[in-house]
Amino acid sequence: MKVTDNGYLDARGFSVVLYQNTYHPIFVDEKNAAMQMFLHGQRIATNGDVRLMPTPEQWDLVAKLKSQNADKEHNQLTADLSFPTYQVDYQLVVTPEPGGVRVSVNLAKPLPDILIGRAGFNLEFLPSIYMGKTYSVDDKSFGMIPRTPQDPMQQVLPPAGEPKKLDYQEEWDKAKGYTEPLPIVTGNSITLAPEDPLYRVGISSDTAPVSLFDGRDRAQNGWFVLRSLIPSGKTEGAIVWHIHPIDIPNWTRPPMIAHSQVGYAPNFPKVAILELDPDFEGPRTAKVLRLAEDGSYKQVFEGPISGSTPWLRYRYAKFDFSSVREPGLYVIEYAGERTAMFPIAQDVYSRTWQNTLDGFLAVEMDHVSVREGYRLWHGVSHLDDARQAPPNHEHFDGYRMGPNLDSPFKPGEHIPGVNVGGWFDAGDYDNIAFSQYTVIQNLSLAYQEFNLKWDELSVNETSREVEMHRPDGVPDAIEQVKHGVLQVLAQVHAFGHPILGIIEPTLRQYTHLGDAASNTDGRVYSAALGPNEMNAMYSGKPDDRWAFTTKMPFLEYGAATSLAAASEVLNGYDDALAKECLDTAIKLYDEESAHPTPTQGPSFGPPGMAALGQWRAALELMIATKGGEAYKKRVVELFPAVREHFGFGGWEAVRALPYMDADFKQQLEEAVKAYKTDLDKQLAETPFGVPPSLRSWGGSSAVAQLGYETYFLHKAFPRIIGPEYTLRAANYILGTHPFSSTSWVSAVGTVSKMKAYGNNRADNTFIPGGVIPGYIVIKPDFPECIDDFGFLWFEDEYVISVASDWVLAANAADAIVRESASGRPAMK
Repeated sequence: MKVTDNGYLDARGFSVVLYQNTYHPIFVDEKNAAMQMFLHGQRIATNGDVRLMPTPEQWDLVAKLKSQNADKEHNQLTADLSFPTYQVDYQLVVTPEPGGVRVSVNLAKPLPDILIGRAGFNLEFLPSIYMGKTYSVDDKSFGMIPRTPQDPMQQVLPPAGEPKKLDYQEEWDKAKGYTEPLPIVTGNSITLAPEDPLYRVGISSDTAPVSLFDGRDRAQNGWFVLRSLIPSGKTEGAIVWHIHPIDIPNWTRPPMIAHSQVGYAPNFPKVAILELDPDFEGPRTAKVLRLAEDGSYKQVFEGPISGSTPWLRYRYAKFDFSSVREPGLYVIEYAGERTAMFPIAQDVYSRTWQNTLDGFLAVEMDHVSVREGYRLWHGVSHLDDARQAPPNHEHFDGYRMGPNLDSPFKPGEHIPGVNVGGWFDAGDYDNIAFSQYTVIQNLSLAYQEFNLKWDELSVNETSREVEMHRPDGVPDAIEQVKHGVLQVLAQVHAFGHPILGIIEPTLRQYTHLGDAASNTDGRVYSAALGPNEMNAMYSGKPDDRWAFTTKMPFLEYGAATSLAAASEVLNGYDDALAKECLDTAIKLYDEESAHPTPTQGPSFGPPGMAALGQWRAALELMIATKGGEAYKKRVVELFPAVREHFGFGGWEAVRALPYMDADFKQQLEEAVKAYKTDLDKQLAETPFGVPPSLRSWGGSSAVAQLGYETYFLHKAFPRIIGPEYTLRAANYILGTHPFSSTSWVSAVGTVSKMKAYGNNRADNTFIPGGVIPGYIVIKPDFPECIDDFGFLWFEDEYVISVASDWVLAANAADAIVRESASGRPAMK
C-alpha cells in the first residue's frame, strides 16, 4: 500500500482513510469518521479510534482531533488526538505491512485510573455486509454473526468522579439503564466472514485481546464492533493491531451501468453512464437487448461507449442508445454485466410521483391516524402538543431558543390549539417550519401547473382520519396543502407569528421508532399530577413536544409565501380557509415589511440573500391578488438583488411575467442567459450533468429542484433553456447516478431503495414514494450510497421537502414528454 496524493493508503481493492472525515459538531457520530476501510468497492468499516464504551451511541464522547497527516515520505497515516476532560493525549498510526496494515495507539502517558477498563480501540463493521456471515476466533472456534442482536446486557454505572455530561445525555443514559452488551466472542485474532471471497478480513492484536460486540444491542443503527482495551501502564504501542483483508490479485470493480429504472420516452435522448474502475479494461461497445414474449432477448442495438473521464475514485463513460425508439422492455449489456429491465414508452414518467404524494407524504401527516387497508401506519399523534420551550436552550437536534421567547406562554406552559395539521419532517417526528413551507408551496404550484386531480386519499380533519386508496372527491394535493396550512395558521393564532418548529424534548423520544402516536401519551402535561398519574385529559408525564418560538424574519416571509400560495388552490374547495390564508399572509407581510424583525442566530445564504424572502412573499402575494400593485412594485424593486443570486430562486421570476412589462421581461431574459452560462459550468463538474453532491448530506434535493426550475425557465424562454435539464434530473434520481443504479424513490422503478431512513427503519424497510438524499463523497474521493442499509441519514433519510420537490420534478418531466407527443418538436 502507498499513500496517495489524496492522502490515504491505497492498494488494488483495499484503501484506508484516517480522519479525512470528522465527527459532526451537532450530531456527533454519523458512522463516517476516524479510521475507515474500503474493500473491493465497499466501505466496510468506520470509526476506528479510541472510545470509552464497547458500543458507543451517537452522542457518546469522542476524542478531539488536533491534527492529521498523510506522510508520503514515510508511507504512513497519523492523527493526533486527545480527551481533554481526562488529560489523555495519543497518536493513531497506520502503516502498511505485508498483507494489510498495522494500526497502533501511542499514548503520551499511561491511562488515568478512571479510564482503565473503559478506554479501548474500536473499529466498527457494516452490518449489511457481515450479518449472517461467520467468524473465526484464533482459528479454533467459529460462529455465526447474528442477524438480530441477542447478547446478554450488563449495567455499567458511571464511576465516581466521572465528569458530568450535558443534561440530555445524562437523562438519556439514565433512561436506558446504563446498559452495555457483553461480547459475542473474544480472542487474540478474529476473522470476519472467512467464507466471503470479497469481504473476508482478519484482525490480530499484539497487546490485548480482541472482542466482537454487536452495536445493535443498544440501537438499531449500531454496527458490529471489534475492540481491544488499552492495558494499564502502557504508552508506546499500547494497542497494536494487524488488519489483513482478503487479497484478490488484479481485482477490478465490475462496471456499474447507471440508467433510468423507469425507462425512457421514445423520442428523447437515452444515455447510460458507465462507472468504471481505473484499472478496468473492457470492450469499446455496449448492447441493448429487447425482451420477447417467450422470455428470450434479441439484440437490437450495439454502439460505442465514449472515452472515459476521471471523476473522484472512478472513470466514467457514456453509452448513447437514443436511436432505440420502439416501445418495449429492454436491458443494457456491457462487459458481462446486464442491467435490470426498463421500458421505452411514452408514459414512463406518468406514474413516478403518486406514491410520493399519497404514500410517503400521507404517512408523514401529523395529528391524524393514517390507515392503508389492514395496516395502520400510525395512530393519532401528538394530541398533547405543545409546551413552551425554555429560554437560552440549545436542543440536541440543532434547534435554539434565545433569551426572548417571543411568546405569551411561560416556559413549560401548555400551548393550546397547535395539535393540528403539519407533517413529520423526516425520519423523526419533529415539525420544522422550512420543510412545511416548502411542501405547501411545491404542492400548490404542482396542482396549478400540472392540474393534479389525482385522488386516492380520504382525509377527514374533523375525525383526524386519513385512509389510503380511498378517493373522497377532493384532489390529494389540495388535501395535503390544507393539512399543512392548518399547522401554520395554528401557530399564528397561538403566538401572533409563525415559529421555527415543534420537537421532542428528550433523546429517548427523539430516537423513537414505531407508531408516532405512542411517542407521547396524548395527554397534556400537568405538574399537579405524579409522574405515573393521568386522567382523561392530563398526565404527570412531561413528554409533550416543545415549541421553539423565537420570531425570525425568514419565518415571517416564509409563512406569508406558503399561505398566499395555498390560498390560490384552496379557492373552490374551502373558500373560508382560502380567505384566512390570504388575509394572514397579507398581515404577516405587511407587519414584517413595516417593522422588520431583528435577525437572531445565523443567517442563511450569501450576502444579499436577506431580500429573497421578502421578494418571494411579494411575488406570491402579487399572484394571489391577481397583480396587486404594492406587491408588484416590491417585486420589481427587489429583483436586482435576486438577479445577483439568480441560482437561489431567481427562476420564480418567470411566474411574475403575466403581470410585468416588456422591460422586466428583458431584464429577466438577460438574467436567464447569464444563469445558463454559470449553470452549464457547474453541471460540467460531474459526468452526470447535475449539481454535484459534495457536502455532508446527499444532493437529490438540488437535482430535483434543477428539474422543475429549468422546466419553468424552458417554458418561458425555450430558446435559452432546453428541456434536457429536466429529463436529466429525473433520470438521475431514477437511477442514472454514481455507485449504483438504484432508483432513489422507494417503490418507483424496477430496482429502487428498499431500505431507507424513514420512521419505520427499525424494520429494515421503506415507505413508498420516499426520496432519499443519495450519494455523498466519503472523503476524499469515494462516492457512496449503500443499497442494502438504511441507517445512514446523510444517504438514506426521507425528508418531506425533498418529496415535494420530486412531485414537481417528476410532473415536469412528464409534461415535457407529453408536450412532444402532442405534436410539438421533441428535444434535439
